[in-house]
Amino acid sequence: MTHADTELAVAGSGDLSEIEALVQDAYAPYVARIGMKPGPMRDDYAAHVRAGRLRVLRADGRIAGILALEPQDDALLLDNVAVAPWAQGRGYGRRLLDAAEQVARAQRYERIRLYTHVKMTENIAIYAGRGYRETGRTEVNGLHRVYMEKTLA
Repeated sequence: MTHADTELAVAGSGDLSEIEALVQDAYAPYVARIGMKPGPMRDDYAAHVRAGRLRVLRADGRIAGILALEPQDDALLLDNVAVAPWAQGRGYGRRLLDAAEQVARAQRYERIRLYTHVKMTENIAIYAGRGYRETGRTEVNGLHRVYMEKTLA
């Protein structure tokens, strides 16, 4: 699939309301499954935007996906990747994961880390299929997290 009709850019403050709406829509199906709002629905996206850690993927004149990356001492944390429900199935999630790995390499990280909820089984499978391996599980603020990591070549 070609992505000539899309643009990935650092988010600006003018994107904030659209980002927050996308996150709510993308994660809403998980609320009933896990019994509470997932972590991404609780995040401070204004802080991510101010820190320059949030990228947006635009398609069809609107934000189709987001990517939040946070530098850590020994790895780049893929803090959030989400695709709007209307944009799912178009390869945008793969494009965002590819972009995360490109940023990690450009910033000289040897590893990229992420975590997801244990009940988000389809996401765990996607990450495993992309070479991420599970490194641990824990509970944080009532959320049962699965930690995963990928070593970059």
